[in-house]
Amino acid sequence: MQDVSAVIVSHNSDRVLPHCLDALAQQSVAVREVIIVDCASDDRETLLSIIGAKEGTKVVETRNVGFSRANNLGMESVSPQADFVVFLNPDTFLSPDFVEAALEICLENPQVGMVSGKLLGYDIEQNAPTGRLDSTGIFRQWYGRWVDRGQSEQDRGQYDTPALVPALCGALLFCRVTALQALHGPVFDPDFFLYKEDVELSLRMKKAGWELLYHPRLIAYHCRGWNEKRGSIPLELRCMAAANEILLYKKHPSPYIIWAWLKYLLVRFIHL
Repeated sequence: MQDVSAVIVSHNSDRVLPHCLDALAQQSVAVREVIIVDCASDDRETLLSIIGAKEGTKVVETRNVGFSRANNLGMESVSPQADFVVFLNPDTFLSPDFVEAALEICLENPQVGMVSGKLLGYDIEQNAPTGRLDSTGIFRQWYGRWVDRGQSEQDRGQYDTPALVPALCGALLFCRVTALQALHGPVFDPDFFLYKEDVELSLRMKKAGWELLYHPRLIAYHCRGWNEKRGSIPLELRCMAAANEILLYKKHPSPYIIWAWLKYLLVRFIHL
């Protein structure tokens, strides 16, 4: 039997975390352990009350060190017996057979280092799926921008074919431990506080000889508020995202860095 551990990074996530933990508890194949890395939530007492005395759940407390470093802290606490680790956001809810199906897919495809599935939007206000896609893998557009394929589209089955993809969304990554060990360093690059750390990990994983698989059999729901009104996203976050695209192309050299610099300047000074 394969052992699966889960790592969740939380920051003021008390509204969505119970849904995430309930979905993990209802898996048809049990998750061995759940490690929650709390990055200085305002109300840690509420967080601890949500978790309660759940068997196999561990809380790692830290300051707000960023998504990459927090996930790495979680990985350090993963049991040595783990064969697979699923990294997921606290606002990501797995379908009941997700872990079972992911294990079957990975065992059938030993060359796959990471797998993810069809992420569907979820409205936490209505406590219901939106019917729109959130991510079916991350692809690079011709000019250099990385985007979640299908994001905001109605799900009409247009991405129902399994495929190897350039990158996978960090909201949900089902990873083979031997593939993570082959990276010879931290799982996530600590230079990325937030944004593009999933693309950077994907690129390193592929350079290490592993494949990244999107499989539509794997269904999960994500509350990410992809926003059609870009101007409502705080400028600081847009600047961080743009700066990280430059950082990505410095670490993985490419002529696309020209586009990344142009985007950063437009966001930073014109507020696009």
